Amino acid sequence: MAAEDSHRLEEDFIEAKNNWELEKLYVDLASAKGKALTPVEKKFLRGLLCGCSPAEIAKVVYQSGTSSTVRVYLSNGLYKYIEEMLSNQVGDSVKVKTWSRVTQLLEKAGYKKGWFNLQSGISPIKVHKDMELDLLAHQSTQLENNSESITNSVFYGRRQELAQVRAWILQERCRVVVILGMGGIGKTAFSVKLAEEIQDGFEYVIWRSLQFAPPLEVLLDQLIQLISPASHTNSAETVESKISQLIDCLRSYRCLIVLDRVDSILGCGDNDGLQEYPTLTTNSAGIQNLLTPLITPIRYRRGYEGYGELIRRLGDLPHQSCVVFTSREKPQEIAALEGEELPVRSLKLTGLNPEESILILKAKGLTNKSSPEECQVLIERYAGNPLFIKFVTTTIQELFDGNIAEFIEQGTIVFGDIRTTFDQQFNRLSQLEKHLLYWLSLHPNFISVRDLQRNIILPGLSPQMSRRLILEAMEFLQRRSLIERQASCFSLTPVLIEYIVERLIEENFQLSKDKDGYLFMSHTIFAEHLKNYIRDNGLNAEI
Repeated sequence: MAAEDSHRLEEDFIEAKNNWELEKLYVDLASAKGKALTPVEKKFLRGLLCGCSPAEIAKVVYQSGTSSTVRVYLSNGLYKYIEEMLSNQVGDSVKVKTWSRVTQLLEKAGYKKGWFNLQSGISPIKVHKDMELDLLAHQSTQLENNSESITNSVFYGRRQELAQVRAWILQERCRVVVILGMGGIGKTAFSVKLAEEIQDGFEYVIWRSLQFAPPLEVLLDQLIQLISPASHTNSAETVESKISQLIDCLRSYRCLIVLDRVDSILGCGDNDGLQEYPTLTTNSAGIQNLLTPLITPIRYRRGYEGYGELIRRLGDLPHQSCVVFTSREKPQEIAALEGEELPVRSLKLTGLNPEESILILKAKGLTNKSSPEECQVLIERYAGNPLFIKFVTTTIQELFDGNIAEFIEQGTIVFGDIRTTFDQQFNRLSQLEKHLLYWLSLHPNFISVRDLQRNIILPGLSPQMSRRLILEAMEFLQRRSLIERQASCFSLTPVLIEYIVERLIEENFQLSKDKDGYLFMSHTIFAEHLKNYIRDNGLNAEI
């Protein structure tokens, strides 16, 4: 009878050997355990590899719906052996947490027959403190998803912001969180630090860059396969059904998904097929003409509109997971869904404070050759933007021997990669948004929208339409993270003011010479404001 029982134990879930390297797995787990697996442990392992839950295993083995015995065996035995084995292989902590994760971890470790690693030279499991990374990435984004590219070697400040977002996700169970900010402000670094700090609250943590704009279908397939390989075998046909399938996964498992660089899939002009708001003006004959649009809404690039539906459904439909997006610009779906008491929130990152910024200067070795006052001036010029400070400190080291005062004295603030970053955002703007930035750059004090509407007159438009367009343009500038807000008033950072003024000088008012009269002020008044700015700031320029 004992022989019959032993034979039956070997037969239960025997189909697992068709898809898994069972013998190798038995040997490796025995090494982690310190002795051979028992027949019962082997049987339970095969059940897990067949995709069975503890309750389903109990039903087959004990003809009982009670799974407590199986769960005790798994928690006190197999899970620990698997964790020990995989942690030794990758040199970092790996946790099983739930029965459904066993097959995914073992598949990534190479124990599934026919599995192969898409990235040569990278271990089948590549984790960073239990962070699962997308190794099955679209070819163009593979380098963005390895552990080296998303590991924070040094992280400065942001304790208050991290605490706020952590509370949103862990205590208030927000479904969608968007981290906003202008280029260089540290959104990617913030998202990685956040994931590292809260990963223990999730069964899966997946970080993915959208920098190279992967098609939505590719992204959805990869996420579904990572979270629930079994459901991926019955892959849906349409984007809508794939989104539904992903949300089902997010309901079944507690997942943290970080999608970085959403602005990469947002459009920036006519080439992306955007619909723009037309405005009317009056020509010399008094006839109204339809002009090139003044305002361009924030829209998705052609072919990427499905991302908007994904964001909407992630925020609208109940699930137990959280998806974190980072972007320079706020998608319109977020604007419609977010609220202080709603499960969709957004946080705009601003510059580091002086105490945090000075740490970058210390790391670069600049504080040894410059006074605290000179360091403070440099930090204020760049509004605590960590990437800009890193760029400029390298220049100061290489060209000015670490002398901050000498760099400041030469006068050029916006150059190189800093200018490129601003160019990328400025070139996405509509005509009216650009002109509002021109006006704000020459009036650096904080000003309300109502005062802007009083001071700016759009030629050829009724006062009501003028007010509406200014309101909409300011709203877009706020959503593009280009203006700073204090209460209900707005201004620009010093470094952005410098960039805008330089554009005006360099272009020598080419925009103001447009015969259709795009500028919202007379050319004479606009030129006078710029002359006053140049005089007050001691700039050497001719206009």
